[in-house]
Amino acid sequence: MAKDVTVVGLGADGWEGLPAIGRNTVLAARTVLGGARHLTLLPDIPGQARRKWPSPLRDGLASLVADAQPPVVALASGDPLVSGIGTTLLDVLGRERVRIVPAVSSVALARARMGWAAETVTAVRVVGHDVRRIVPALAPARRLVVLSSDETTPERVAALLTDLGYGTSSLTVLGDLGSPTESHRHGTAVSWGTPRVPRLNVIAVEVRGTGPGWATGGLLPDDAFEHTGQITKRDVRASALARLAPAPGQLLWDVGAGSGSIGVEWMRAHPTARCVAVESRPERAALVRRNADALGVGDLVVIEGSAPEALGDLDRPDAVFVGGGATVPGVVETCWAALRPGGRLVVHGVTAETESLLLEQYRRHGGELVRLHIERAGPLGSFTGWTPARAVTQWSVVKGES
Repeated sequence: MAKDVTVVGLGADGWEGLPAIGRNTVLAARTVLGGARHLTLLPDIPGQARRKWPSPLRDGLASLVADAQPPVVALASGDPLVSGIGTTLLDVLGRERVRIVPAVSSVALARARMGWAAETVTAVRVVGHDVRRIVPALAPARRLVVLSSDETTPERVAALLTDLGYGTSSLTVLGDLGSPTESHRHGTAVSWGTPRVPRLNVIAVEVRGTGPGWATGGLLPDDAFEHTGQITKRDVRASALARLAPAPGQLLWDVGAGSGSIGVEWMRAHPTARCVAVESRPERAALVRRNADALGVGDLVVIEGSAPEALGDLDRPDAVFVGGGATVPGVVETCWAALRPGGRLVVHGVTAETESLLLEQYRRHGGELVRLHIERAGPLGSFTGWTPARAVTQWSVVKGES
């Protein structure tokens, strides 16, 4: 079955390194779509139209393809499905309209140059994003392949690693991978400085140092978050997240987000997990944004507004956490109605009024109703004693349970 668009991956060696299947596909195309750099790598082909990507990209893709004379080829870097245009075209046009002809990805080339097995490496794309996207992947002895935005990315990654206590990490900047001008530059994060590197580069990082183990098992400590006391603390947070069950690609509503700890942990669970945090107080909404940026999940969406009114135009969630404001009329009911079938709802309360509401919801919908009592050891004169925290009542339910 013919496809509307064939996406052909190009290596840094361009036309010369393109296998026969890719060459023949490009030669037969009436229209070729791509970025300016990719289009200049092709030889002149009489009668063939060349079109640059629209801006904004996603909004103009469907009309660009519709107006192109078939057969249509789109050019991509390496493997078009590794953070590439192939993924975007599949999302916009659908699987039945797109064919992929991949080349070797820059991630695979970087692993080959470093001699790293695939299962030992985490790939992180910071193209068009803050370098803090690497934070969730950081832990001593981990290996990262970082897809750079430009020639300034290595310097910014080195500075971030140094600031976080990973200054002894080893960096290898692999420039123009697969091309005749391929280059390698080695160093440590703390001593990196500002060397000139190619604009097209990939960074191989061996994480070393005494920084926090952001990527190790378990949740972040409370002091990893900036907060003013409005935080779901780690032991209670663990209970909530165990019931919210973060999953790839799923959407969480974090209602009454406070410092954003639940939403941040949800998004750190998988690179494709999504979260919308709803917070009525401007200073707390700003706090959620800062925590999301600092902890490497800058794509977390913050809505400054009051529930339930602020929930009306949001995409339907796969999970909802209500950490504050459960007694506001309509909040729990709106969250329950919006929740997808099979979705998870977790509500916390510390007051008698909220507990009464949760008991009523438990009787109506079932699920699980528990009280969480946490006590922490501390000095008591010359001895050690236990200090109890305020008990948290937690109602959790899967939609359709009862």
